Amino acid sequence: LSSSQGGRLVSEAGSSRQLNCESIMLRYLFGYTEVAPKLAQAAVSPGHFNGRSSSDFEEAQYVLPSAIEVTEHKPLNSSPMQSTMPLATTPTPAAMPQAAAPSAPATLCTIPAAGYEGAVLTGMKKAQTSVATTFVLSILSGTHIAFGAYLAVTIGGDAPALKASNPGLQKLVFGAIGLPFGLFMTVITGAELFTGNAALVPLAALEGKATAMQLAKSLVVSWLGNFAGSLLIVMLVTASGTLGTGGASLGIAVSKVNEPLGEVISKAIMCNWLVCMAVYMASFARDVSGKAVAIFLPISAFVALGLEHTVANMFLIPVGMMHGAGASVTALFIRNLLPVTIGNVLGALIGVTLPFFLAFSQTSHVRTPSQKLNRVRLN
Repeated sequence: LSSSQGGRLVSEAGSSRQLNCESIMLRYLFGYTEVAPKLAQAAVSPGHFNGRSSSDFEEAQYVLPSAIEVTEHKPLNSSPMQSTMPLATTPTPAAMPQAAAPSAPATLCTIPAAGYEGAVLTGMKKAQTSVATTFVLSILSGTHIAFGAYLAVTIGGDAPALKASNPGLQKLVFGAIGLPFGLFMTVITGAELFTGNAALVPLAALEGKATAMQLAKSLVVSWLGNFAGSLLIVMLVTASGTLGTGGASLGIAVSKVNEPLGEVISKAIMCNWLVCMAVYMASFARDVSGKAVAIFLPISAFVALGLEHTVANMFLIPVGMMHGAGASVTALFIRNLLPVTIGNVLGALIGVTLPFFLAFSQTSHVRTPSQKLNRVRLN
């Protein structure tokens, strides 16, 4: 860069006014943010900078970027520049990316109509799950509920002094500690629980998202898998000796196989009404804490009220029998598991499936996951 070229670079076309260091820096800040570092090395005379010495201008180069990408030269005004020194340009403020507008905060619970749609899609997915997968997940859910019942018997059931002095409080402890955490494990892990499927899969069938054969498969396979998982925990508990001579499991088993069938079915209807409400409400929650609350309240209530749950009884009665309770295998099925199963199915249909189908079926416009994705893409 020659001395004459450096002088022309810092002059404005059509004006005799010379640019000083300040004007160069202003152009650097407001439009030419990347000036070649060697600009300060131009052999210019002090007169070009209104009497400033060349050392004054040399100080300015340390304010400029030390390394820049040289792009196509853009003249300072409409007159073409004679200098061969290219100047780099930067985006104007209008071209700078704009900050995204803040979005509305996400709610922790979906609205009822959207929750209904989610429940239908869940039921459809369960109906389409293969027999083998359903059976494996049902075994897991059976172990979850068995662990919950095991804990309830160990803590709330083994408090005879509390039961004698304050039976209401003992029922509260028995309900709050145990089965809620069992259902929580099932819901969070996506395992298959018969009593929950009795509400969700029929809901999908009513909406035309599941066939009668898929409904029968889901209910039968999940029932058998839950029973297998419960018996697995029964054998482990018996082998571990953690219940000693049986504790509260002995009285629970005997009482459950000696109740009148009308009472058993009525208790089973109310029980699964609450259980299915827990599963249904948990699907509305968008975080783990919300699901835990939705599960805890109805489940602790049905246990404290002494209602009948098929899968819980698959553990409670056999574990009592293994410790010497006076109950037979025939009584287990005829006097409890089968009538409780019928009552649980009725409770699911009466308490959740039919009323929410009648309330939201005409407004939910249920879509499959792929249809929902296509809708998002179109929007």
